Amino acid sequence: MNVLIIKLGATGDVVRTTPLLRQLGGEVTWLTAAKNTVLLDGLTETLRCFSWEQRANTLDRHYDLAINLEDTIDCARFLGTVHCHEIFGAYLGSNNSASYTESSRAWFDLSLISSHGRQEADRLKLLNRKTYQELIFAGLGLRFAGNPYLLPEPIETGLSGDVAIAADAGAVWPMKKWAYYKKLKQQLEDQGLTVNVLPKRPSLLEHLSDVRNHQCLVGGDSLPMHFALGSGTRCVTLFTCTSPWEIYDYGIQTKIVSPLLERFFYKRGYDRRATTAISVEKVMDAVMAQLDALAVSAR
Repeated sequence: MNVLIIKLGATGDVVRTTPLLRQLGGEVTWLTAAKNTVLLDGLTETLRCFSWEQRANTLDRHYDLAINLEDTIDCARFLGTVHCHEIFGAYLGSNNSASYTESSRAWFDLSLISSHGRQEADRLKLLNRKTYQELIFAGLGLRFAGNPYLLPEPIETGLSGDVAIAADAGAVWPMKKWAYYKKLKQQLEDQGLTVNVLPKRPSLLEHLSDVRNHQCLVGGDSLPMHFALGSGTRCVTLFTCTSPWEIYDYGIQTKIVSPLLERFFYKRGYDRRATTAISVEKVMDAVMAQLDALAVSAR
């Protein structure tokens, strides 16, 4: 069986899609953004990976199944050039617009290309209580049973400590950036803990190393969170404007959900109230509880 996966980004979304690799029989070809190829190359013996710029290389064979998890016209149009028996996900529909298969409705009904429209999609997303993996696996006729992420070996950086703070938020989701990371860092250091704010790295493999070298990660719904979940690093995750229910916690994550989540749910602008609704005390307590649990399990 030959399978094509089209999942370009965001990088965290690519990482959380990797549990599929152990469940899909045969050979898998993965088309992704160029920066993400380093996370996929060599993950399994039956996986080959190409960047979007190399997409013509994927046209060398017929696929039994093509899985397109992107909602863009470009990806849907490219899928139209792929020889495949079955499609799961988005494809080019009538009027040159992106549509999606019935099998993938549980996920894409919540997306930007939802047949229900953006407002209803966001309402359904707020009501949804299934993880991303559950929705995708079920649509493909599979059962998600806590299947782990697949991650490559990191490049060692030497940065280590008790707590890592992932303070950055991308331009798309500015309200993910909690306002009190500096205060949290000071309070943790007052407890005698070694705390590092994760730096920017030239390689994702170095970024992965930084996360793995700490006892606990604190941050928003972001790539470092997925690195922590995939590497067995305990984490405390703040949800200020995105869905906490789509994230599978693997038994190592504490989710802190903003009391204003519904007000700012999937809003891409900026409002300071979204970044200040979670108190420092609540996050501090959660981090200390994670460190205590780690100490108990190590005994």
